[in-house]
Amino acid sequence: MPPRFPIRLRPSSSFITRRAGPASTPRAACLAPAPYRGIADKADKTPLSNPPAQGPNQDVLPHASEEAATTGKITGEGGPDLDQGTPVQEVLKRDDEAREKAPEIIKEDLDSTKAVRTSEESGSVTTPGHKFGLPTLPIPSKDHLKHRYDAMVKQATNLMMLHGKLATAQTVMSHILSHLRTAPPPSPNPLRPLLPGSPPPSQLPLDPIRYLTLAIDSVAPLFRIRSQKGAAGGGMALQIPVPLGLRQRRRRAFTWILDAASKRPAKGAGKEKLALQVAEEIIAVAEGRSGVWEKRRAVHQLSVSGRANLIQHRRR
Repeated sequence: MPPRFPIRLRPSSSFITRRAGPASTPRAACLAPAPYRGIADKADKTPLSNPPAQGPNQDVLPHASEEAATTGKITGEGGPDLDQGTPVQEVLKRDDEAREKAPEIIKEDLDSTKAVRTSEESGSVTTPGHKFGLPTLPIPSKDHLKHRYDAMVKQATNLMMLHGKLATAQTVMSHILSHLRTAPPPSPNPLRPLLPGSPPPSQLPLDPIRYLTLAIDSVAPLFRIRSQKGAAGGGMALQIPVPLGLRQRRRRAFTWILDAASKRPAKGAGKEKLALQVAEEIIAVAEGRSGVWEKRRAVHQLSVSGRANLIQHRRR
């Protein structure tokens, strides 16, 4: 027999009556246009009434080359090196779209390069067959590779050179000129004056090359003594004075200065040691305190006393 379930029936008065609510919003009202313009909308539509606020970090930064050019103008160091790295100019010449979007500094460089090439192609070079004009003749001696140094400086550098180390001798010579430039003006001795026509002593440190040349030329001997055996007869030698040229006089004078400088007390170390010794000896020559003056006087005195030997040597 099936189970029995109690069945309870609610009376009709117990039903809940549903109240009528407000009318629902139509669908068309939900699809009203938004107050802001979308990204894909065209610019000719109605402008925005309330544009969004822009943050402090939303500014568009300039190109790296433009920023480097601005920094160079402020610091005075010049703009960026556009010729280094990939030849961007060659790429921009072939691509018109990329040239329009290029930074301003690169555009200015392209315009300047184009102006220079236009001036070269306009016929400014009058010599046919040459891209650049020929130099004016005669060419200055200082423009030659082998004559770009002063003659006295080059000769003194070669005299100081040992074992073919020219770079070391040039470094020592640069130190010597630096010491002459920074040294106080010399106080010349009236009994041992420098060459006539020399500048005032207060102006000598301003031109160290002229300072060096003037000191060497002032103590350069005019003669050398040549001893000729048997010229006087009986196996006796004659002391014959021989005149010297400009380079020979300077060579002998600078050799005397190097010998006197080597006897000075050592100061400094390395290349500065010899440079200080030679510079102090040159200053001593300009002030008349060096023993080189005595060597010069002795050679000239012996040459004057041996003038008669020239006539006797010619007769024989």
